[in-house]
Order: sequence, then C-alpha cells, then structure tokens
Amino acid sequence: MDRDFLIDLFADFGPVTIRKMFSGFGVSADGTNFALALRAGLYFRADDQTIPQFEAEGSQPFRYQTRARTVTVNSYWELPARLFDDSGELADWARAALAAAQRAALRKRPKARKAAKKARVKLATKVAGKKQPQPRKKSSS
Repeated sequence: MDRDFLIDLFADFGPVTIRKMFSGFGVSADGTNFALALRAGLYFRADDQTIPQFEAEGSQPFRYQTRARTVTVNSYWELPARLFDDSGELADWARAALAAAQRAALRKRPKARKAAKKARVKLATKVAGKKQPQPRKKSSS
C-alpha cells in the first residue's frame, strides 16, 4: 500500500495524515493514530468495544515474529478484506477505530500525569536535600 492509495481509501472517512512507520505507514486523524498499513495488511485500532466486530468478520489481531516468539498486538486488528470495496462501511469502521484510539489515550493520561508529578516531587526532594549556596558577604573597603 502506498500513500496515495491510503488517502483514496479514507476519502469517505475524511482527511487523514499518513506517516512512515515501521515497515509501512501510520494513519491518523485529529492527531490520533488509529490505523497501521503494513506489508501484511491494514490494521485498525481496537478495544473491548470493537474487537467483537473484528472477530465476527474472522479477522485476527496484528502479529509479528521475533527471533524467539510470535508477538500478538491485541490493540490492532486486521481490517476485513471486503471493506476495501465498500468505502462507506470502511469509513464507519475507521470512525470506530479512531474512537477506540481516543478511549485508549484517555486511559493513558492519568498515568502520565502521575509519573510527571512523581518526577517533580523526586526532583524537589533531591534539590531540597542538597546544600544551597549561601550569598557572599560584601567586603567593606
């Protein structure tokens, strides 16, 4: 899949940003990545709400092979092949994938905030524990 094919494919969905990613492209809308176009196919972001749709179509989650094992990424599922010929329904699936990606981003934010707060507290503690330089006294001459 090339960039122009992907732009045409998502025409009914709306404007998308296509960026090089891994061995293919990442597809995003409104700054949120919701699809991966790789050599093996097109994968949409999925979650507990959307995975049943993919399962009903006989789709599989994204998998890749390392030297030691096969890794399954349950957050991206292969788009059913029939949707490549139905741009209207593909747009519906893309909207559902974008919503799944947005839900995932909302779940991640509190952890990121907690980590940032923890880092600030750690830095403040570290700074407070060090001896602060004292201002020099002016010599009277």
